Order: sequence, then structure tokens, then C-alpha cells
Amino acid sequence: MISSVSILGSTGSIGRQSIAAASHLGIPVKALAANRKIEMVEQQARRLRPEFVAIYDETAANDLRIKLADTDIKVAGGMEGLIEAAAGHAECVVTAVSGSVGLKPTLAAIDAKKRIALANKETLVCAGDIVMPRAAQMGAEIVPVDSEHSAIFQCLMGRKKGELKQILLTGSGGPFRGKSRAELRDVTPEQAVKHPNWSMGAKISVDSATMMNKGLEFIEAMHLFGVTPDDIQVVVHPQSIIHSMVELIDGTVIAQLGVPDMGLPIQLAMTYPERSQSPFERLDFWNMKDMTFEAPDYEKTPCLKLAMDCARAGGTAPCVMSAANEVAVSLFLQHRIGYNDIYDSALAAVESIEIIKEPDLEAILAADEAARIFVREHFS
Repeated sequence: MISSVSILGSTGSIGRQSIAAASHLGIPVKALAANRKIEMVEQQARRLRPEFVAIYDETAANDLRIKLADTDIKVAGGMEGLIEAAAGHAECVVTAVSGSVGLKPTLAAIDAKKRIALANKETLVCAGDIVMPRAAQMGAEIVPVDSEHSAIFQCLMGRKKGELKQILLTGSGGPFRGKSRAELRDVTPEQAVKHPNWSMGAKISVDSATMMNKGLEFIEAMHLFGVTPDDIQVVVHPQSIIHSMVELIDGTVIAQLGVPDMGLPIQLAMTYPERSQSPFERLDFWNMKDMTFEAPDYEKTPCLKLAMDCARAGGTAPCVMSAANEVAVSLFLQHRIGYNDIYDSALAAVESIEIIKEPDLEAILAADEAARIFVREHFS
């Protein structure tokens, strides 16, 4: 079990659950980082007494510095603050910030040889070809926090790589499973964030509704487990009891089951390779409803298909798609574009922005910014 933790994205759903897991396990929280919700961060800081707090928004960082002036907690702002929170202070860093802003702090944590409890999909979606080799080179440990990737990680424990035939990546299908694009034209943000099984933040809830989230997870799984797109099969499993599976070369399928609660994979990322008692609900087989499985309908989930196409294209294609989607979802949540415009925005960005086949970090960040500008200029 880790001896201390830093939590990036402490005000979000994963961040708050990470704090709860650390408190349950008795692990000190040495650093916190967030974007700008300084009232919540102040409450967290006064309760947890970390050494360091980073606020990405510089103005908000100055405000928090004043609020915490009566404490000995150091407050920093901007990307430099996030990097310090990730690279210093603690043995493990939970990367739960949203979007590509998590990339540089994750690389800094890798260079500092931290354990990374990875909850930021965009880090590997945008730069998996840089991040994973760097982690291997530095000896940094990456333990996935996403429920699906944690499930795959657990199913592969003790297995040799040559034993894996394919990854079976499950997803609930979201609140609009089976509906056509025409039926979804007038979906509101309030409807899209109501996931049938999981309690999550607004952005990831919308991504789950469009199934872009499953597409991002598809790309992330490629990098985490060193497989090709042809080695991953998406399986729609509406009940969210099986969190993912692996098929081995002899035909054996190993699955990880549990209640749909992110607290479980978060705790495992902190205790691995050990397991500890948890306060979470147990799976009750006697009261479980039937478990069903479906193949994805790509015509009704074009975001998933787009992500899989970008995975095969490689280079900066996944980064452009992810950044465009992030901006589009933000505009949708502000009621500035329609639900179907999310896919249209991401597709247009991928088709319009030059794809670099073997990008360095600078080219990845440039592609990310170009996609954001494109969507704001053409769709907002």
C-alpha cells in the first residue's frame, strides 16, 4: 500500500472519491490540485491539511492563497503548480483532472518515478505512444482507475502477454441505448447526464451517452495493455456488473464483476498489489437481474466508431478527436449546440485538421489546440 497520495482534480467526482478512499485507508493526502472551485478546495485543504495546493486558474489561485493565509499550506497556480503537485510531495498521484491538461503533470510524475493512479483518459488517448514508453524507461508504475481498465488489469494479473487473445471491453450503452440520431436530435444536457448505472461528472456522463467515452477507453486500452485495435472487442452490457473481460488463447474468458462504484478501482490503485477491506456495497447474486450482452450499433453510436477509426489512423488523430469532443461537450452543456452536433464537431475536426503520423509532444499539444480552436470557430 502507498504511504502518501497527491490528488489532481480533487473537486471532481473521482477526486472526491479518491479523498474518501485515502481517508478510509488512513493514507495522508500531501497535495491537492483543481481548476478553480476554490471554496471546495479550501474546505478540503482545511480538513486534510496537505503540504501543497495547486489551482490551475491563476486568478483563483491568488484568491485561495488569501483564504489559506492563516495556514502553512503552500498554494501555487497554473501548469507549474499542477506539475509540482504531481511530481513532488507524495508516493502516488491520482490524475483525475479532465482533458489534455493532465498530460504534462502525468509526464512529470513519470519522470519522478511516482505510482500513477491514472483516471485521465486523454493522457493516453493523446500521447500514449510517448507516455507508456517513458513510464517503462523510468520505472514508473501506472495503475488504471477507470473501472473497465482496472477490470482488465485485474484479469491479466499473473498472465503472460502471449496468453491474451483479446480484450472484451464492456459498456452500458448509456441512457439512450438503441435510439437513432434522429430520435436524439432534441436531447438536452439534463437528460444526457442521467446515466442509468454510474454517478459521474457532467463531461464523462455526456461522453457515456454518446459512447465517445467507450471510444476513448478503446484507445486507452491499446496503450495500457500494448495491444492493437484488432485485439479489442467492445461489448454492450447494460447492467454494468461485468466491468470488462479478457479472452485467453485457450478460449478461457476471465471477467471482473462488482457493483458499479468507482470507489473500488480507486482503492485498488492505492493498495495494489494488496487488497484491503472496503466500505462499499457487495454484489448480491440472489437479487441480481439478468445479465445481457449486445454488439455495438455503430450507426446509432457514431462517436464510438469515429474513435475506433482514429485509433487505427494513429498519430494525432485521436488527440484531435478528443480535444474537439471536449470543447463540443462543453458547448452542449452550455446549451450552445445540439446533442448531435457533438459528433459532427469531432468528425469535422478530424477531417479538417492535418494528422501528424509520428508526433512529438509539441506536435500533440499543437494538434490539441488546433482542434479546440476549430470547434469554437465553426460550431459555437
